[in-house]
Amino acid sequence: MKLFADTAIISEIEEVSEWGIISGVTTNPSLIAKSGITLLKAIEKIVNLIDGPISAEVAEGKSEDMIKEAKVYAKMHKNIVVKIPMTLEGVKAVKALSSLGIKTNVTLVFSTSQAMMAATAGATYVSPFMGRVDDFTNTTDSGFKLVKDIKDIFKTYGFKTEIIAASIRHIDHVDQAMKAGADIATIPYKVLKIMEKHPLTDKGLSIFREASKN
Repeated sequence: MKLFADTAIISEIEEVSEWGIISGVTTNPSLIAKSGITLLKAIEKIVNLIDGPISAEVAEGKSEDMIKEAKVYAKMHKNIVVKIPMTLEGVKAVKALSSLGIKTNVTLVFSTSQAMMAATAGATYVSPFMGRVDDFTNTTDSGFKLVKDIKDIFKTYGFKTEIIAASIRHIDHVDQAMKAGADIATIPYKVLKIMEKHPLTDKGLSIFREASKN
């Protein structure tokens, strides 16, 4: 499973890019708002930090408007993936963009039927939202089940569309994404920072430090 950074804050991307384990970046309007810069400026900076898929989201609307905006982003860099909302107009846009060889990431996926529609239209990626599904169902494993079901369905029918586990809130979601077979997990900076932590690791390091003093 590949690890993406789910952020548009340049300082965060600069830091995680140095770890050597981040394969891509996803952004959305909320993340761009937090970054304090425009999407176009963010893209210009991010593509120089991460050599991998960079998702840039279009505004929801008519398919022709989304296609027009998508073409602008796609021309900026070879690694740009256009993020399209899961609507009927979005599906139409994905179909048109895939025929042009433009990579797409269908976002706000909450059901297997939505994932199937996106994959049938030619989406490069689909992004099921684990955390929001858990919130909606008031459970701790609905997001896991959604990702797993999509994975099983894609395998059954031979879809090449990759699954990006999104809306990851905590370490358990990362574990669930791996167990469900997600191709990618896009992870917020605060969760990426704690993935290397474990109390037994800290305890072991303390023991080793003490031993080295003898």
